[in-house]
Amino acid sequence: MLVRHKGNLRWENIPILAYKEEGGCFKDITRQILFEGSGDIPCQLRYFEIASGGHSTLEHHEHLHLVVIVRGEGHVLIGDTIHSVRENDVMAIPAHAWHQFRATSDKPLGFYCIVNVERDRPTRPNQDDLKSLCRKPEIAAFIRS
Repeated sequence: MLVRHKGNLRWENIPILAYKEEGGCFKDITRQILFEGSGDIPCQLRYFEIASGGHSTLEHHEHLHLVVIVRGEGHVLIGDTIHSVRENDVMAIPAHAWHQFRATSDKPLGFYCIVNVERDRPTRPNQDDLKSLCRKPEIAAFIRS
């Protein structure tokens, strides 16, 4: 299998998809599925791109994510800590850790994300979760829910 790069973090015959179908609070984010997994490597490789000022959904999962930033700069909430991120940063987002990405430069924030092919659906925060997260003023100011 070959997925040919055609420049500007786009690939031949790979559609640019909506981030999610419905639900969640997100802004200006797309995804491309570059690898659907196989028996020997049961993982999915995706590329997400968040436009300047955009953000992903605040959520958590039962599965780990491996993320590699390849474009731009931004911030990510992982658990109860906000990290600045830039090109070539690598992070593992643990299972059950709240996370949300935000693009903060004038360029898009682009990243590869590797997850298991078989995985749970995201869990969004309820009011108690938000109350707990927002105990830290910096997190309250950061999250978009």
